[in-house]
Amino acid sequence: MKELVYNQFFLDSAESFGEKVGFIDGDYTATYAQHLERVLKMGQAIKALGVQKQDRFAVMAMNSHHFMELYHAAFLGAGVINPLNLRLAPKELEYILKDSGTKVVFADAWFAGVIDEVRGGTDIEAVVLIGDGDVPHDHKIEELLAAAKPELLPEPQEDDPVVLMYTGGTTGLPKGVLIDQRAEMLNLLHILAVFPFEQNTIYLHQTPMFHAASMGGILGAALGITSIFTPVFNAGEVLKAIEQHGVTQTMMVPTMISMVFDHPEFDPKRVSSLENLVYGASPMPELLLQKIIDQLPNAKLYQGYGMTEGSAVLTVLMPDDHARGGDVLKSAGRAIPGTRLSIQDEDGKLLPRGETGEVCASGGNFMIEYWKKPEATAEVFKDGWYHTGDAGYIDREGYLFLVDRVKDMIVTGGENVYSAEVENAVARHPAVGQVAVIGIPSEEWGEAVHAVVVLLPGAEATDKEIIDSTREWIAGYKVPKSVEFRTEALPLSGAMKVLKRELRAPHWEGHSRNVG
Repeated sequence: MKELVYNQFFLDSAESFGEKVGFIDGDYTATYAQHLERVLKMGQAIKALGVQKQDRFAVMAMNSHHFMELYHAAFLGAGVINPLNLRLAPKELEYILKDSGTKVVFADAWFAGVIDEVRGGTDIEAVVLIGDGDVPHDHKIEELLAAAKPELLPEPQEDDPVVLMYTGGTTGLPKGVLIDQRAEMLNLLHILAVFPFEQNTIYLHQTPMFHAASMGGILGAALGITSIFTPVFNAGEVLKAIEQHGVTQTMMVPTMISMVFDHPEFDPKRVSSLENLVYGASPMPELLLQKIIDQLPNAKLYQGYGMTEGSAVLTVLMPDDHARGGDVLKSAGRAIPGTRLSIQDEDGKLLPRGETGEVCASGGNFMIEYWKKPEATAEVFKDGWYHTGDAGYIDREGYLFLVDRVKDMIVTGGENVYSAEVENAVARHPAVGQVAVIGIPSEEWGEAVHAVVVLLPGAEATDKEIIDSTREWIAGYKVPKSVEFRTEALPLSGAMKVLKRELRAPHWEGHSRNVG
């Protein structure tokens, strides 16, 4: 039986769609044949730098055709790609580069200087500059490609590692998620069973390419679609790209969608080409989802839920589910073909439908291990199930309802309060632009429910008005005890998720609770 590796998808598509323009990045365009030639040269260039099939090479750059080429070269056997979060602190970056054993880093002008700052504490032997810039580097990527021959590397095996992606790590140091060809290919097949990647698809890559949420688009790019790139998310530029290129499909996290819809130049007509909109990676506020449905009546909506360790999609809420409406819109959908879900209590006991516990999953699309962390790997794969750290329940129809991250659950007066539920209630106030709910120390309650709010431009509201407005929607013990107003936007990770640990930290200084 032929190995389940990316070559079979990539090479067939390059032959079938050779003359089709498939990659547009600003002024850069390439046909599938040209892309294949560059990817083959990229593989040889990486090899010439001393990187072998099992070695790691890192990429720290904005979205671009170069980033795509580096991914595809890795999947064709050039090495294990280690995509770096663009918001890493220097100490985190130094730790990841050292921990991964990375010796070659590809970086654009925005980040080559940051790599140079931490280089002395790592084993880096070469920094390759993507594009131009007056920044420290050893080679330029285009010069390496010009010197390389477009020759295919030996085909990898399906159990060869191909991606080492470090998680954001809410506590302690980041963990490297090591994923092999088979897991990535199985996830691609799962995605193709439910998401539309067709020859006429015009796909906008706007989620950061270092993030697992982008993997479907990165791998699906070799299936005859047209890929459009935005270097970094900017609501105004996204509107321009969708309008200019007639984008038919994209993936966004809710925070990004909210920023696009709130942009002063937003007009539904500018995004009317969108046929399929995929969202996920963080909870979707109910009011925002309804706004999407109202503003984009012709777009099919898909919600995906997953994680880096699952490479990356576990469940999908399909367009028919969105059309059905009602409570199903609060769910994360049902298990994608090829995965199994269960809900377990803290002792690993399987819970019946409707009961809340930890969401667990199994399937062939999971990571090999946490890099060099056997104990953490064993813990997260207890009894053959991957333990997600998310709290939720499965209803009688098989829909998964996520209530919170286990670590974000607030225990107040002996009652469990899930922050996402409170956030939805607070977000219903017409003056609220952004909200995050956390637990803060309370002598009376142990933890008190605390809302951090950013008001919409020009809007006004008092803490009492915000608190009182939630009572209609949630039980009294869930209602925020306090509200903190901020004028600046909430802190976001590189994946556009609110960094609750940063919001919690000042409140828990000197207290025993883990602020991860």
